[in-house]
Amino acid sequence: MDTDAVTPVHLDKVMDGLAVNPALPAPLVRRLFGRRRGMGKVAGRPDLTEDMIAEIVATDDHWLLHGLALNDRLPDRFRVSLASHRDEAVRSALVMRAATAPREMLERLVDDPEPQVRERLAQGRHTPPDLRARLAADPDPAIRATLAKHWTQAPEAVRRTLLTDSEAEVRAAACSTYFAHGPHPTPPPDLLPALLADPVTRAGAVIHAVLDADTLQQLVGDPDGEVRAELARHPDLPPSVRDVLAVDPALNVRVKVFARPDTPEHVRAEIHASVHELSRSTADPSLDADDETVLQWYRNTAAPTELRILRLPWVTADPLPHVDSPYVGFRVSAAAARTLPADAVARLLDDEEEIVRLTMAHTAPHLVDPATAEDIERRYRRRDKFTFWWDREEVLTFSPETLRRFATDPEPRLRSFAPRDPDLPPELAEKLASDPEARVRLAVAPHRNLPLPSLLRLLADSSEHVAEAAGALPFLPVEHMERLLTRAGL
Repeated sequence: MDTDAVTPVHLDKVMDGLAVNPALPAPLVRRLFGRRRGMGKVAGRPDLTEDMIAEIVATDDHWLLHGLALNDRLPDRFRVSLASHRDEAVRSALVMRAATAPREMLERLVDDPEPQVRERLAQGRHTPPDLRARLAADPDPAIRATLAKHWTQAPEAVRRTLLTDSEAEVRAAACSTYFAHGPHPTPPPDLLPALLADPVTRAGAVIHAVLDADTLQQLVGDPDGEVRAELARHPDLPPSVRDVLAVDPALNVRVKVFARPDTPEHVRAEIHASVHELSRSTADPSLDADDETVLQWYRNTAAPTELRILRLPWVTADPLPHVDSPYVGFRVSAAAARTLPADAVARLLDDEEEIVRLTMAHTAPHLVDPATAEDIERRYRRRDKFTFWWDREEVLTFSPETLRRFATDPEPRLRSFAPRDPDLPPELAEKLASDPEARVRLAVAPHRNLPLPSLLRLLADSSEHVAEAAGALPFLPVEHMERLLTRAGL
């Protein structure tokens, strides 16, 4: 089949594929520099010479320069030069590759006039600590707040500066219940009284507080449900206060009590039932409700899901008592343990809840027998957003014989597994390349045994993802690459 007979439906996507094709010859790479559509992918190639890079810089095209700035093979002299480019998006993109960047470039960018650039530096783990620390005095409080949220292990002097910042936004980010990275920082003890007294830092400080009688009284009566929820997590919480919080009107507080290792089982059961019942009967907030009311409504409606997705380290550390728990989150936490006996593994692999089965399979794939592995994959339906990760990993393996059987299976998901067999017969690969499901065609596109006529048909596939994948294949003959570029006017 000749590419003259191929009319790509998604020619732009085929060009995107060619832009990253490792077998694209240098003269054809240069032809792509004239392309003014797409996202400048060709500028991200690892095989660009300095002459090629200079040609790209000379185009002054936004997307090509943006792609170049994201190229971690870019020589230092070009990075330093681009650090002064007028396009803030290009300068911001340079920061994304700070791990391999020259210091001279970063020194220019730390004082960049655009907040977007400085924000990237504040977020970046590879920003040199001394330059990053300068951002604690940035004139923009949003930058300081970003730094506080992302640099959890900053030196104490920096942490103190952020925790005592004049702007509430910054203090809240520096003493929060959520940080962009772990481990969460511990505030200096001498600052705790002020942090507990400040409404914007109180919730984040609770877990570090010493629970004397006065502090307990203040926190258990705090009007902010997030403060009471953090109190419910405190390891030194007295049982009497725990029991009060177990019936708190804010359901997110009850969830935290539910998750405690010292909560009696009958209390845990009562919380589980009440959270589901009350969340169903929670009335929508009125149109004139204040932000705090709306936020608490959201927390109440999300509470049943929070129960479901709990991950409890204390259960994972001692999983056997929880393998048959009535609570999904407990069984998932048990399934994350690597010390379970074979019979417990088998029960969790056959759990009625998909998230439990997948967690156990991910924890111990070597203990999943072939029949169970096939059953898990057949039953998988990505029923909620909490199992999407299963699509991203090849956790379970199958024999070549099984993979070839999958090639003609009625289930598209299993047919898409067949190309995992590196020796898949060409006739099966050809059949899969004509499959009605795009996911199957995408899976077989890069297979080494796919006949050339089938590959060329994939260039004209109705799915843009398949067409792009076909353009990126290194065994696409050069003469066909040339014709595709000509068809695109390049």
